[in-house]
Amino acid sequence: MKERARILVVGGGYVGMYTALRLQRRLKRELGRGEAEITVVTPDPYMTYQPFLPEAAAGAISPRHVVVPLRRVLDRCRVVIGEATAVDHAARTATVRTPATEEEGTEGSRIEYDELVLAPGSVARTLPIPGLADHAIGFKTVEEAIGLRNHVLEQMDIASSTRDPAVRDAALTFVFVGGGYAGVEALGELEDMARYATRYYHNVRPEDMKWILVEASDRILPEVGEEMGRYTVTELRRRNIDVRLETRLDSCADRVAVLSDGSRFPTRTVVWTAGVKPHPVLAATDLPLNERGRLRCTAELAVTGAPHAWAAGDAAAVPDVTAGEEGRECAPNAQHALRQARVLGDNVVHSLRGEPLETYAHKYAGSVASLGLHKGVAQVYGRKLKGYPAWLMHRTYHLSRVPTFNRKARVAAEWTLAGLFKREIVSLGSLEHPRAEFELAAGGKPSHDPPHNPKGSS
Repeated sequence: MKERARILVVGGGYVGMYTALRLQRRLKRELGRGEAEITVVTPDPYMTYQPFLPEAAAGAISPRHVVVPLRRVLDRCRVVIGEATAVDHAARTATVRTPATEEEGTEGSRIEYDELVLAPGSVARTLPIPGLADHAIGFKTVEEAIGLRNHVLEQMDIASSTRDPAVRDAALTFVFVGGGYAGVEALGELEDMARYATRYYHNVRPEDMKWILVEASDRILPEVGEEMGRYTVTELRRRNIDVRLETRLDSCADRVAVLSDGSRFPTRTVVWTAGVKPHPVLAATDLPLNERGRLRCTAELAVTGAPHAWAAGDAAAVPDVTAGEEGRECAPNAQHALRQARVLGDNVVHSLRGEPLETYAHKYAGSVASLGLHKGVAQVYGRKLKGYPAWLMHRTYHLSRVPTFNRKARVAAEWTLAGLFKREIVSLGSLEHPRAEFELAAGGKPSHDPPHNPKGSS
Protein backbone atom coordinates (compact mmCIF):
# COMPACT_ATOMS: atom_id res chain seq x y z
CA MET A 1 0.00 0.00 0.00
CA LYS A 2 1.37 3.36 -1.01
CA GLU A 3 -0.52 5.50 1.50
CA ARG A 4 -1.86 5.09 5.03
CA ALA A 5 -5.33 3.54 4.84
CA ARG A 6 -8.07 4.48 7.29
CA ILE A 7 -10.78 1.81 7.33
CA LEU A 8 -14.09 2.51 9.05
CA VAL A 9 -16.38 -0.40 9.92
CA VAL A 10 -19.91 0.65 10.91
CA GLY A 11 -21.51 -2.10 12.98
CA GLY A 12 -20.26 -4.74 15.39
CA GLY A 13 -22.56 -7.64 14.54
CA TYR A 14 -21.80 -10.71 12.41
CA VAL A 15 -20.49 -8.84 9.39
CA GLY A 16 -18.87 -5.99 11.30
CA MET A 17 -16.94 -8.16 13.74
CA TYR A 18 -15.89 -10.85 11.25
CA THR A 19 -14.85 -8.27 8.64
CA ALA A 20 -12.75 -6.36 11.17
CA LEU A 21 -11.27 -9.65 12.39
CA ARG A 22 -10.37 -10.62 8.83
CA LEU A 23 -8.86 -7.20 8.16
CA GLN A 24 -6.69 -7.18 11.26
CA ARG A 25 -5.34 -10.61 10.32
CA ARG A 26 -4.68 -9.76 6.67
CA LEU A 27 -3.22 -6.34 7.49
CA LYS A 28 -1.18 -7.42 10.50
CA ARG A 29 2.12 -6.05 9.17
CA GLU A 30 0.56 -2.83 7.89
CA LEU A 31 -1.14 -2.21 11.26
CA GLY A 32 2.14 -2.81 13.06
CA ARG A 33 3.96 -0.30 10.83
CA GLY A 34 1.20 2.30 11.17
CA GLU A 35 0.28 2.06 7.47
CA ALA A 36 -3.31 1.10 8.22
CA GLU A 37 -5.92 1.91 10.85
CA ILE A 38 -9.18 0.07 11.51
CA THR A 39 -11.98 1.80 13.43
CA VAL A 40 -15.12 -0.10 14.44
CA VAL A 41 -18.19 1.93 15.44
CA THR A 42 -20.78 -0.13 17.31
CA PRO A 43 -23.59 0.62 19.80
CA ASP A 44 -22.50 -2.24 22.08
CA PRO A 45 -19.02 -3.39 23.17
CA TYR A 46 -19.92 -6.93 22.19
CA MET A 47 -21.26 -9.01 19.31
CA THR A 48 -24.41 -11.01 20.08
CA TYR A 49 -24.63 -14.52 18.65
CA GLN A 50 -28.37 -14.33 18.03
CA PRO A 51 -29.06 -18.04 17.31
CA PHE A 52 -28.33 -18.70 21.00
CA LEU A 53 -30.80 -16.08 22.29
CA PRO A 54 -33.69 -18.60 22.66
CA GLU A 55 -31.49 -20.91 24.76
CA ALA A 56 -30.30 -17.96 26.83
CA ALA A 57 -33.94 -17.02 27.42
CA ALA A 58 -34.68 -20.59 28.51
CA GLY A 59 -31.72 -20.64 30.89
CA ALA A 60 -29.74 -23.28 28.98
CA ILE A 61 -26.88 -20.84 28.32
CA SER A 62 -25.57 -18.01 30.47
CA PRO A 63 -26.19 -14.59 28.88
CA ARG A 64 -22.51 -13.64 29.06
CA HIS A 65 -21.64 -16.63 26.87
CA VAL A 66 -24.00 -15.48 24.11
CA VAL A 67 -21.93 -12.33 23.54
CA VAL A 68 -18.36 -11.86 22.34
CA PRO A 69 -16.38 -8.87 23.74
CA LEU A 70 -15.18 -6.87 20.75
CA ARG A 71 -12.20 -5.24 22.42
CA ARG A 72 -10.76 -8.65 23.27
CA VAL A 73 -11.30 -10.13 19.81
CA LEU A 74 -10.43 -6.98 17.83
CA ASP A 75 -7.32 -6.10 19.81
CA ARG A 76 -5.64 -4.36 16.85
CA CYS A 77 -8.68 -2.23 16.04
CA ARG A 78 -9.94 0.98 17.57
CA VAL A 79 -13.40 0.21 18.95
CA VAL A 80 -15.70 3.25 19.35
CA ILE A 81 -18.90 2.68 21.34
CA GLY A 82 -21.49 4.80 19.62
CA GLU A 83 -23.93 4.94 16.76
CA ALA A 84 -23.35 6.29 13.28
CA THR A 85 -26.13 8.77 12.53
CA ALA A 86 -25.05 9.89 9.06
CA VAL A 87 -22.49 9.07 6.39
CA ASP A 88 -21.24 11.53 3.75
CA HIS A 89 -19.32 9.23 1.45
CA ALA A 90 -18.52 12.00 -1.02
CA ALA A 91 -16.58 13.73 1.77
CA ARG A 92 -15.42 10.42 3.31
CA THR A 93 -16.82 11.30 6.76
CA ALA A 94 -19.24 9.67 9.21
CA THR A 95 -21.07 11.38 12.07
CA VAL A 96 -21.03 9.30 15.25
CA ARG A 97 -23.01 9.84 18.44
CA THR A 98 -21.25 8.38 21.49
CA PRO A 99 -22.22 8.09 25.20
CA ALA A 100 -20.20 11.28 25.80
CA THR A 101 -22.05 13.28 23.15
CA GLU A 102 -24.84 14.42 25.48
CA GLU A 103 -22.37 15.30 28.24
CA GLU A 104 -20.31 17.35 25.79
CA GLY A 105 -23.39 19.11 24.43
CA THR A 106 -22.51 18.28 20.82
CA GLU A 107 -24.39 16.58 18.00
CA GLY A 108 -21.65 14.00 17.54
CA SER A 109 -18.10 13.57 16.38
CA ARG A 110 -16.87 13.16 12.81
CA ILE A 111 -14.68 10.27 11.75
CA GLU A 112 -12.77 10.51 8.47
CA TYR A 113 -12.03 7.39 6.46
CA ASP A 114 -10.63 6.10 3.19
CA GLU A 115 -12.49 2.78 3.02
CA LEU A 116 -16.01 2.32 4.40
CA VAL A 117 -17.61 -0.98 5.45
CA LEU A 118 -21.31 -0.58 6.21
CA ALA A 119 -22.65 -3.42 8.35
CA PRO A 120 -25.14 -1.85 10.78
CA GLY A 121 -27.49 -4.83 10.54
CA SER A 122 -31.22 -4.47 10.93
CA VAL A 123 -33.85 -3.32 13.41
CA ALA A 124 -37.27 -4.71 14.26
CA ARG A 125 -39.91 -3.98 11.64
CA THR A 126 -42.95 -2.70 13.51
CA LEU A 127 -46.41 -1.63 12.41
CA PRO A 128 -48.71 1.13 13.75
CA ILE A 129 -50.64 -1.28 15.95
CA PRO A 130 -52.38 0.24 18.99
CA GLY A 131 -50.56 -0.65 22.20
CA LEU A 132 -47.58 -2.29 20.48
CA ALA A 133 -45.00 0.28 21.60
CA ASP A 134 -46.41 0.32 25.13
CA HIS A 135 -46.75 -3.38 25.89
CA ALA A 136 -44.77 -5.55 23.44
CA ILE A 137 -41.18 -6.73 23.64
CA GLY A 138 -38.83 -7.70 20.81
CA PHE A 139 -36.38 -10.56 20.59
CA LYS A 140 -33.20 -9.29 18.92
CA THR A 141 -30.90 -8.51 21.85
CA VAL A 142 -29.60 -10.43 24.84
CA GLU A 143 -31.26 -7.86 27.10
CA GLU A 144 -34.63 -8.62 25.53
CA ALA A 145 -34.07 -12.37 25.82
CA ILE A 146 -33.21 -12.24 29.53
CA GLY A 147 -35.93 -9.67 30.19
CA LEU A 148 -38.47 -11.98 28.56
CA ARG A 149 -37.30 -14.96 30.64
CA ASN A 150 -37.67 -12.92 33.84
CA HIS A 151 -41.06 -11.66 32.68
CA VAL A 152 -42.44 -15.14 31.96
CA LEU A 153 -41.39 -16.44 35.38
CA GLU A 154 -42.78 -13.30 37.02
CA GLN A 155 -46.15 -13.91 35.33
CA MET A 156 -46.17 -17.43 36.75
CA ASP A 157 -45.49 -15.93 40.20
CA ILE A 158 -48.41 -13.52 39.73
CA ALA A 159 -50.73 -16.32 38.63
CA SER A 160 -49.69 -18.44 41.59
CA SER A 161 -50.36 -15.71 44.15
CA THR A 162 -53.59 -14.11 42.89
CA ARG A 163 -57.19 -15.10 43.60
CA ASP A 164 -58.54 -13.04 40.72
CA PRO A 165 -59.26 -15.39 37.77
CA ALA A 166 -59.00 -12.54 35.25
CA VAL A 167 -55.53 -11.54 36.50
CA ARG A 168 -54.44 -15.16 36.52
CA ASP A 169 -55.70 -15.79 32.99
CA ALA A 170 -53.94 -12.69 31.60
CA ALA A 171 -50.70 -13.60 33.38
CA LEU A 172 -50.67 -17.11 31.92
CA THR A 173 -51.43 -16.06 28.33
CA PHE A 174 -48.38 -15.53 26.09
CA VAL A 175 -48.77 -14.18 22.55
CA PHE A 176 -45.93 -14.41 20.02
CA VAL A 177 -46.29 -12.54 16.72
CA GLY A 178 -44.18 -13.81 13.82
CA GLY A 179 -43.56 -17.35 12.59
CA GLY A 180 -39.95 -17.00 11.54
CA TYR A 181 -36.88 -18.32 13.32
CA ALA A 182 -36.94 -15.82 16.18
CA GLY A 183 -40.62 -16.28 17.01
CA VAL A 184 -40.80 -20.07 16.72
CA GLU A 185 -37.53 -20.77 18.55
CA ALA A 186 -38.27 -18.27 21.33
CA LEU A 187 -41.77 -19.69 21.78
CA GLY A 188 -40.52 -23.28 21.73
CA GLU A 189 -37.75 -22.73 24.28
CA LEU A 190 -39.78 -20.55 26.66
CA GLU A 191 -42.81 -22.85 26.60
CA ASP A 192 -40.49 -25.75 27.35
CA MET A 193 -38.94 -23.82 30.25
CA ALA A 194 -42.32 -22.72 31.66
CA ARG A 195 -43.70 -26.25 31.39
CA TYR A 196 -40.73 -27.52 33.41
CA ALA A 197 -41.12 -24.71 35.96
CA THR A 198 -44.75 -25.64 36.75
CA ARG A 199 -43.55 -28.66 38.76
CA TYR A 200 -42.35 -26.19 41.41
CA TYR A 201 -45.68 -24.30 41.60
CA HIS A 202 -48.40 -25.85 43.74
CA ASN A 203 -51.27 -24.27 41.79
CA VAL A 204 -49.99 -23.71 38.22
CA ARG A 205 -50.20 -26.58 35.75
CA PRO A 206 -48.97 -26.72 32.13
CA GLU A 207 -52.54 -26.84 30.83
CA ASP A 208 -53.33 -23.58 32.67
CA MET A 209 -51.04 -21.66 30.31
CA LYS A 210 -52.03 -20.38 26.86
CA TRP A 211 -49.27 -20.06 24.28
CA ILE A 212 -50.37 -18.44 21.01
CA LEU A 213 -48.34 -18.04 17.81
CA VAL A 214 -49.73 -15.51 15.30
CA GLU A 215 -48.44 -15.59 11.71
CA ALA A 216 -49.77 -13.45 8.86
CA SER A 217 -48.82 -15.91 6.08
CA ASP A 218 -50.05 -19.47 5.53
CA ARG A 219 -46.87 -21.16 6.85
CA ILE A 220 -44.13 -20.87 9.47
CA LEU A 221 -40.38 -21.40 9.18
CA PRO A 222 -40.30 -21.07 5.37
CA GLU A 223 -36.50 -21.59 5.47
CA VAL A 224 -36.84 -25.28 6.39
CA GLY A 225 -39.28 -26.06 3.59
CA GLU A 226 -43.02 -26.56 3.36
CA GLU A 227 -43.02 -30.15 4.69
CA MET A 228 -40.93 -29.33 7.75
CA GLY A 229 -43.04 -26.21 8.29
CA ARG A 230 -46.18 -28.32 8.44
CA TYR A 231 -44.46 -30.73 10.82
CA THR A 232 -43.52 -27.81 13.07
CA VAL A 233 -47.15 -26.64 13.21
CA THR A 234 -48.27 -30.16 14.10
CA GLU A 235 -45.56 -30.50 16.76
CA LEU A 236 -46.44 -27.16 18.37
CA ARG A 237 -50.16 -27.93 18.40
CA ARG A 238 -49.41 -31.29 19.97
CA ARG A 239 -47.91 -29.28 22.85
CA ASN A 240 -51.21 -27.33 23.15
CA ILE A 241 -49.70 -24.26 21.49
CA ASP A 242 -52.35 -22.34 19.55
CA VAL A 243 -50.89 -21.68 16.07
CA ARG A 244 -52.91 -19.10 14.09
CA LEU A 245 -51.92 -18.91 10.43
CA GLU A 246 -53.11 -16.16 8.07
CA THR A 247 -53.87 -14.08 11.12
CA ARG A 248 -52.63 -10.65 12.19
CA LEU A 249 -52.39 -8.75 15.45
CA ASP A 250 -54.77 -5.79 15.17
CA SER A 251 -54.30 -4.35 18.67
CA CYS A 252 -52.73 -5.01 22.04
CA ALA A 253 -53.99 -1.87 23.77
CA ASP A 254 -55.15 -2.16 27.37
CA ARG A 255 -53.31 -5.48 27.62
CA VAL A 256 -55.79 -7.24 25.32
CA ALA A 257 -54.46 -8.93 22.17
CA VAL A 258 -57.05 -8.53 19.40
CA LEU A 259 -56.47 -10.72 16.34
CA SER A 260 -57.75 -10.27 12.80
CA ASP A 261 -59.94 -13.38 13.14
CA GLY A 262 -61.91 -11.67 15.90
CA SER A 263 -60.26 -13.45 18.85
CA ARG A 264 -59.49 -11.46 21.98
CA PHE A 265 -56.94 -12.57 24.59
CA PRO A 266 -56.32 -10.61 27.79
CA THR A 267 -52.55 -10.94 28.16
CA ARG A 268 -49.59 -9.34 29.87
CA THR A 269 -47.10 -10.76 27.34
CA VAL A 270 -46.83 -9.86 23.64
CA VAL A 271 -43.58 -10.79 21.89
CA TRP A 272 -43.04 -9.11 18.51
CA THR A 273 -40.80 -11.01 16.07
CA ALA A 274 -42.57 -10.15 12.82
CA GLY A 275 -39.57 -9.39 10.65
CA VAL A 276 -36.80 -6.82 10.41
CA LYS A 277 -35.92 -3.82 8.26
CA PRO A 278 -32.59 -2.18 7.33
CA HIS A 279 -30.95 0.05 9.89
CA PRO A 280 -32.10 3.72 9.70
CA VAL A 281 -28.53 4.97 9.17
CA LEU A 282 -28.68 3.69 5.58
CA ALA A 283 -31.28 6.34 4.78
CA ALA A 284 -28.89 8.98 6.15
CA THR A 285 -26.19 8.25 3.58
CA ASP A 286 -25.54 9.37 0.01
CA LEU A 287 -25.24 5.76 -1.14
CA PRO A 288 -27.69 4.00 -3.53
CA LEU A 289 -30.52 1.99 -1.96
CA ASN A 290 -32.97 -0.46 -3.48
CA GLU A 291 -36.74 -0.41 -3.04
CA ARG A 292 -36.43 -2.23 0.31
CA GLY A 293 -33.98 0.29 1.74
CA ARG A 294 -30.92 -1.96 1.41
CA LEU A 295 -27.63 -0.92 -0.20
CA ARG A 296 -27.25 -1.87 -3.84
CA CYS A 297 -24.15 -4.05 -4.05
CA THR A 298 -22.14 -5.95 -6.63
CA ALA A 299 -21.23 -9.63 -6.33
CA GLU A 300 -17.84 -8.42 -4.99
CA LEU A 301 -19.69 -6.79 -2.04
CA ALA A 302 -18.83 -3.27 -3.22
CA VAL A 303 -21.59 -0.65 -3.10
CA THR A 304 -22.74 -0.02 -6.67
CA GLY A 305 -21.36 3.22 -8.09
CA ALA A 306 -19.57 4.18 -4.86
CA PRO A 307 -15.83 3.44 -4.94
CA HIS A 308 -14.25 2.55 -1.58
CA ALA A 309 -17.64 1.67 -0.04
CA TRP A 310 -18.47 -1.92 0.91
CA ALA A 311 -21.43 -3.67 2.52
CA ALA A 312 -22.78 -7.11 3.42
CA GLY A 313 -25.34 -8.80 5.65
CA ASP A 314 -28.80 -7.42 6.41
CA ALA A 315 -27.84 -3.96 5.11
CA ALA A 316 -26.83 -5.14 1.64
CA ALA A 317 -28.68 -6.38 -1.43
CA VAL A 318 -26.05 -8.82 -2.73
CA PRO A 319 -26.70 -10.70 -6.00
CA ASP A 320 -26.92 -14.47 -5.58
CA VAL A 321 -24.69 -15.70 -8.42
CA THR A 322 -25.45 -19.36 -7.58
CA ALA A 323 -29.21 -19.00 -8.10
CA GLY A 324 -29.08 -18.97 -11.89
CA GLU A 325 -31.87 -16.41 -11.83
CA GLU A 326 -31.58 -12.76 -12.79
CA GLY A 327 -32.26 -10.34 -9.93
CA ARG A 328 -32.09 -12.99 -7.19
CA GLU A 329 -30.46 -11.72 -3.97
CA CYS A 330 -28.78 -13.51 -1.07
CA ALA A 331 -31.09 -13.96 1.92
CA PRO A 332 -30.25 -11.68 4.86
CA ASN A 333 -29.34 -14.45 7.30
CA ALA A 334 -26.36 -15.49 9.43
CA GLN A 335 -25.27 -18.22 7.01
CA HIS A 336 -24.57 -15.67 4.27
CA ALA A 337 -23.37 -12.95 6.64
CA LEU A 338 -20.51 -15.03 8.07
CA ARG A 339 -19.24 -15.99 4.62
CA GLN A 340 -19.75 -12.55 3.13
CA ALA A 341 -17.66 -11.02 5.91
CA ARG A 342 -14.63 -13.10 4.95
CA VAL A 343 -14.90 -12.19 1.26
CA LEU A 344 -15.56 -8.55 2.12
CA GLY A 345 -12.47 -8.34 4.32
CA ASP A 346 -10.35 -9.97 1.63
CA ASN A 347 -11.70 -7.65 -1.07
CA VAL A 348 -10.92 -4.53 0.95
CA VAL A 349 -7.33 -5.77 1.25
CA HIS A 350 -7.25 -6.65 -2.47
CA SER A 351 -8.50 -3.15 -3.30
CA LEU A 352 -5.84 -1.50 -1.15
CA ARG A 353 -3.12 -3.60 -2.78
CA GLY A 354 -4.42 -3.20 -6.31
CA GLU A 355 -5.28 -6.90 -6.66
CA PRO A 356 -8.29 -8.49 -8.44
CA LEU A 357 -11.45 -8.79 -6.32
CA GLU A 358 -13.18 -12.04 -5.39
CA THR A 359 -16.82 -12.80 -6.22
CA TYR A 360 -19.07 -13.91 -3.38
CA ALA A 361 -20.74 -17.20 -4.27
CA HIS A 362 -22.36 -19.52 -1.76
CA LYS A 363 -25.20 -21.91 -2.42
CA TYR A 364 -27.66 -21.98 0.47
CA ALA A 365 -26.97 -25.15 2.47
CA GLY A 366 -30.22 -25.30 4.42
CA SER A 367 -31.55 -24.42 7.85
CA VAL A 368 -31.90 -25.83 11.35
CA ALA A 369 -34.29 -24.70 14.09
CA SER A 370 -34.79 -25.66 17.72
CA LEU A 371 -38.28 -26.16 19.14
CA GLY A 372 -37.21 -26.71 22.74
CA LEU A 373 -35.09 -29.26 24.58
CA HIS A 374 -34.47 -32.35 22.38
CA LYS A 375 -36.89 -31.04 19.72
CA GLY A 376 -36.11 -29.47 16.37
CA VAL A 377 -36.47 -29.42 12.58
CA ALA A 378 -33.84 -29.22 9.86
CA GLN A 379 -33.41 -29.29 6.11
CA VAL A 380 -29.75 -29.47 5.11
CA TYR A 381 -28.59 -30.18 1.55
CA GLY A 382 -32.04 -31.57 0.76
CA ARG A 383 -32.12 -33.93 3.73
CA LYS A 384 -34.96 -33.47 6.21
CA LEU A 385 -34.58 -34.17 9.91
CA LYS A 386 -36.92 -33.73 12.86
CA GLY A 387 -37.00 -34.36 16.59
CA TYR A 388 -33.81 -35.20 18.46
CA PRO A 389 -31.49 -35.56 15.40
CA ALA A 390 -32.49 -32.09 14.17
CA TRP A 391 -32.03 -30.60 17.65
CA LEU A 392 -28.57 -32.21 17.93
CA MET A 393 -27.62 -30.86 14.50
CA HIS A 394 -28.84 -27.41 15.55
CA ARG A 395 -26.58 -27.42 18.60
CA THR A 396 -23.59 -28.89 16.76
CA TYR A 397 -23.80 -26.41 13.90
CA HIS A 398 -24.13 -23.33 16.07
CA LEU A 399 -21.44 -24.48 18.50
CA SER A 400 -19.08 -24.69 15.52
CA ARG A 401 -20.07 -21.19 14.39
CA VAL A 402 -20.01 -19.25 17.65
CA PRO A 403 -16.85 -17.07 17.63
CA THR A 404 -13.71 -17.86 19.69
CA PHE A 405 -12.64 -21.10 21.32
CA ASN A 406 -13.33 -19.49 24.70
CA ARG A 407 -17.05 -19.20 23.92
CA LYS A 408 -17.24 -22.66 22.35
CA ALA A 409 -15.74 -24.26 25.47
CA ARG A 410 -17.99 -22.34 27.87
CA VAL A 411 -21.18 -23.14 25.93
CA ALA A 412 -20.24 -26.82 25.65
CA ALA A 413 -19.51 -26.92 29.40
CA GLU A 414 -22.88 -25.36 30.20
CA TRP A 415 -24.71 -27.85 28.01
CA THR A 416 -22.88 -30.70 29.72
CA LEU A 417 -23.75 -29.42 33.20
CA ALA A 418 -27.36 -28.83 32.14
CA GLY A 419 -27.58 -32.52 31.29
CA LEU A 420 -26.36 -33.49 34.77
CA PHE A 421 -28.33 -31.08 36.94
CA LYS A 422 -31.82 -29.61 37.11
CA ARG A 423 -32.75 -26.55 35.10
CA GLU A 424 -32.61 -23.16 36.83
CA ILE A 425 -35.97 -21.39 37.10
CA VAL A 426 -34.91 -18.26 38.99
CA SER A 427 -36.25 -14.90 37.88
CA LEU A 428 -33.91 -11.95 38.35
CA GLY A 429 -36.26 -9.26 37.15
CA SER A 430 -34.86 -6.77 39.65
CA LEU A 431 -31.69 -6.61 37.53
CA GLU A 432 -33.62 -4.42 35.11
CA HIS A 433 -34.08 -1.78 37.83
CA PRO A 434 -31.09 -2.19 40.19
CA ARG A 435 -31.60 1.20 41.92
CA ALA A 436 -35.29 0.74 42.70
CA GLU A 437 -34.84 -0.67 46.22
CA PHE A 438 -32.25 1.95 47.17
CA GLU A 439 -34.39 4.80 45.82
CA LEU A 440 -37.31 3.56 47.89
CA ALA A 441 -35.15 3.26 51.00
CA ALA A 442 -33.80 6.77 50.43
CA GLY A 443 -37.30 8.19 50.33
CA GLY A 444 -37.61 8.54 46.59
CA LYS A 445 -40.00 6.99 44.12
CA PRO A 446 -38.41 4.24 42.04
CA SER A 447 -38.65 4.75 38.32
CA HIS A 448 -39.45 1.76 36.14
CA ASP A 449 -39.36 3.64 32.85
CA PRO A 450 -35.89 5.14 32.39
CA PRO A 451 -36.21 7.65 29.56
CA HIS A 452 -32.67 7.52 28.14
CA ASN A 453 -31.96 3.80 28.00
CA PRO A 454 -33.59 1.87 25.16
CA LYS A 455 -32.30 -1.42 26.58
CA GLY A 456 -34.72 -1.14 29.48
CA SER A 457 -32.23 -1.20 32.37
CA SER A 458 -31.98 1.71 34.75
